[in-house]
Amino acid sequence: MSPRHLLTGTELGRDDLLAVLRRAHALKAAQAAGREPEHPAALRGRSVALIFQKPSTRTRVSMEVGVAELGATSLLLRPDEMQLSRGESVKDTALVLSRHVAAVAIRTHADALLEELAAEGSIPVVNLLTDGHHPCQAVADLLTLQEAFPDRLGPDGGLDDLRLAYVGDGNNVARSLALVGAIAGLQVVVVAPDDYQLDPGETAATLERDPRTGVAGADALYADVWVSMGDDASTADARRTALGPYRIDDALLDAAAPGAIALHCLPAHPGEEITADVLYGDRQRIWDQAENRRHAQKALLEWVLRAGPFA
Repeated sequence: MSPRHLLTGTELGRDDLLAVLRRAHALKAAQAAGREPEHPAALRGRSVALIFQKPSTRTRVSMEVGVAELGATSLLLRPDEMQLSRGESVKDTALVLSRHVAAVAIRTHADALLEELAAEGSIPVVNLLTDGHHPCQAVADLLTLQEAFPDRLGPDGGLDDLRLAYVGDGNNVARSLALVGAIAGLQVVVVAPDDYQLDPGETAATLERDPRTGVAGADALYADVWVSMGDDASTADARRTALGPYRIDDALLDAAAPGAIALHCLPAHPGEEITADVLYGDRQRIWDQAENRRHAQKALLEWVLRAGPFA
């Protein structure tokens, strides 16, 4: 059987994505109630390799803890600990990992490395962040929206009645929200200046330039840092100047739908892309969103391993 990968999130059909979200809700609810969730025997005693070629707080913590909660073992691999850093090929790395672990999850730079790892190995590969995509974040965001607006969901749990406005730099997070959100029916608007906008041909999301126009009717406003890992440091001041009008503050939330919430994938820079009042106030679900990374990723690991309800 060919391995099941999560490279961009578009590998998930609507039924699969909504099933993953239901499983994530169940895992979170069981833990909150102090019950030990039933985990598939297929995960017990197995190992998941975690490759981190970029700094991480939420992704590393949520993955290591999540793998343990699934009854499996995580194997953390840093760049300076792997022969990849000394010239070993991605192919050879994939072949070796395939003989030892059940799956590999990687946080890296170029999507090409991720794609080659998936093509050359015989085990599932999960994208924990690349320059192009951040699908695990997007699934956790959908989980957070379902929690925030339970009365607005469709009969199957779809988010067709909800609208999200991503405000700022049209980066990998914006792209994944647009792609994965569309699968669940979420209406996504990416609000960004022309030089920082997604390519109109790569997504069905609505693209807007004006912040107030873009957030009109939105149930959630989403922020990300203006200067991300890998951005040219020499352009940081220019980026901040161009993105200044796209800061999420109370006034911008007031321009959205009544009861709109703020989201942020973190880390945050209060006073830049979001104000401290919003980040730590009562109009956000940002810290729920950070926790939901763990529950969403556990469900996604079960999905790629064809374990439990995804067999």
